[in-house]
Amino acid sequence: MKDIKREWDHRFAEQIIDAMAEGVFTLDSMGRITSWNRSMERITGYTDREAIGKKCSILSFSKCFQADCPCDFEHCKLIECGYVELKECLLRHKDGYDVPVIKNARLVKNEQGEMIGIVETLTDITDLKTARKKVEEVKRRLGEMYRFENIIGKSGPMQQVYEAIQAAASSRATVLIHGESGTGKELVAGAIHYSGSNSAGPMITVNCSALSESLLESELFGHVRGAFTGASRDRAGRFEEADGGTVFLDEIGEISPYIQIKLLRVLQEREIERVGESIKRPVDIRIIAATHQDLLQLVREERFREDLYYRLKVFPIHIPPLRDRKEDIPLLVDHFIAGLNQKTGKRIEACTPAAMRLLMDYSWPGNVRELENAVEHAFVLCNRNRIDARDLPLEIREVNSGFRYGPKPFGQSIVCMSSSSLTRNTLLELLGECGWNKAETARRLGVSRTAVWKYMKKWDIPLQQ
Repeated sequence: MKDIKREWDHRFAEQIIDAMAEGVFTLDSMGRITSWNRSMERITGYTDREAIGKKCSILSFSKCFQADCPCDFEHCKLIECGYVELKECLLRHKDGYDVPVIKNARLVKNEQGEMIGIVETLTDITDLKTARKKVEEVKRRLGEMYRFENIIGKSGPMQQVYEAIQAAASSRATVLIHGESGTGKELVAGAIHYSGSNSAGPMITVNCSALSESLLESELFGHVRGAFTGASRDRAGRFEEADGGTVFLDEIGEISPYIQIKLLRVLQEREIERVGESIKRPVDIRIIAATHQDLLQLVREERFREDLYYRLKVFPIHIPPLRDRKEDIPLLVDHFIAGLNQKTGKRIEACTPAAMRLLMDYSWPGNVRELENAVEHAFVLCNRNRIDARDLPLEIREVNSGFRYGPKPFGQSIVCMSSSSLTRNTLLELLGECGWNKAETARRLGVSRTAVWKYMKKWDIPLQQ
């Protein structure tokens, strides 16, 4: 009965080992493989028949004990040290490629302390390596997205912004970015972070206007289990997640007085407390805040703490609205066209003079973001190599004084004009866009073909080009 039970226990143990996700194999005192579970077959490509009786050198481990492996079994330091724990290395698959694994190994000794074998386990971390590469790629792309060169503009106001970014990047001072919506505050914050000494750390963005007071508190500071209804587990907040990096607090003017007090303590003490606990946790972070509001006016209205205001504006940066730097519009348009060409596969070269004039005349209440959306809108409609006025959004076409662009059937555009506002240059542009087809030009002007001929005669414009 004992022999039967021993055999049953042995089979049961083998089944358990075969069911394990980790690879498990054993060696005898001579370094020969004596057992090989199914996960080892999956990880290495060797069947148990191919592996048993061989030495572990068939796996060509890249390292053990910080030394090159394989080596002779007699010189293996595992015998001297007795164990290997959590050693990350590579093994050579049967098909010739490397497999990243985490290796553990232990000597097995008898009651007399003599070595009778070795048991080793391997964890395949291919998926983990792939995930690491994806994270590294995301970080690389983020760094490229927020590169200094991606902030477009050669105007005087933008030169001041560039100088401020460079100065802020060389320090760890708290930065307050002020600018209207759509001016690129997050892009400036990213440029500061990724150009600075803490660029290897994370950059965490929190939109303070998108969350209620309680949710924002939990988002920033984290919470412990049971702190409030629904807090089923401990959770680290954004300040902790950004340790060693930067927290970008967008729309800082929207936070409540209670959150203002807690944020002031973070800026003063560089410590946080999770919601529901009193343990102080140190954080090594840089804070960059942004707002479209006049924080000083909010201070005067007692809606924003004065001490917090001065803590935030250690290094203020103002981003000018697009209407104050219109000389940058052609550069921005070229930048957006290049990006959309790559994205859509189109080959649009530029804007027509008429389209660019409209872009320059518009006031851009939505700033750079609105300009980008306008160019993307034009890409949807444009089927030529240049963006025309008719391709731009309606609100931009209507803004030009003296005439108004409006939609016409079949995707064309009508230019409704008074006789006093029509100029020779405008007529020449329209004739060129219509291939000198007088009837089409007349339709787009909303006048008769005879009227077009009269204007051409009046301004000495030839009937054919």
